[in-house]
Amino acid sequence: MYNIIRDKFSEIIEKRVLGLEEVSIAARTLTPEEAIGNPEERDYPLHKGKERLMEAEFKGSKGQAFTDMFGNFKGSLAQIIEMDLSNNFRRAILVATINAVMRHLGLVERTVHCKDKGPVICSQELVSYIKKEFGNPRVAMVGLQPRMVEALGREFDIRVTDLDEENIGKQKFGVMIDPPEQTEANLKWCDIALVTGTTLVNDTIGAFRTAKPTIFFGVTIAGPARLLGLANFCPCGM
Repeated sequence: MYNIIRDKFSEIIEKRVLGLEEVSIAARTLTPEEAIGNPEERDYPLHKGKERLMEAEFKGSKGQAFTDMFGNFKGSLAQIIEMDLSNNFRRAILVATINAVMRHLGLVERTVHCKDKGPVICSQELVSYIKKEFGNPRVAMVGLQPRMVEALGREFDIRVTDLDEENIGKQKFGVMIDPPEQTEANLKWCDIALVTGTTLVNDTIGAFRTAKPTIFFGVTIAGPARLLGLANFCPCGM
């Protein structure tokens, strides 16, 4: 998967003659307030400290990626493209950089997370989108996004899996949160899959490229989704 992403990204850079060695990329970890503003609800993974948004900046354009392994980084495009992607931190740097560069080139939009009331509005739009495109499907969600579960659970038959042990086995908005081991069964059961783009950073995304309609949500996968031809839902990203 990452070999394809790097090859396609490298082709874009070569065509645009960006100059790999001399271009500097700065990536840093955002605070929850920087990442999501001040929403009324405080149950997002960012607030729980389980994940952070890393933000890369390229010539004034910003790209972000969720990760559970975060820190700061500065280097050239060449260093990032050639980086050994051995952990979530390194993959987050590459993904955030792809988002920033592709945003600068005008190849993708919405590479910065929405804030304040954005997640609520996003979830409402997601319900409308699914109804319009799929009718009344059974939805398998991978990665708990509280506002989405809250909105979808009122309208559809939904099953959710998550990696966070604090969520597993508990009901959220009337929906039981299953362990990751249940994901395969949920995908067989569903009509459509709704998968967090963070699966790209934790390198589990390959398991979710099924024959069934799959929608990857969030800013993390904005640029890579364009490179891979994947459906990406993130209407309120900036």
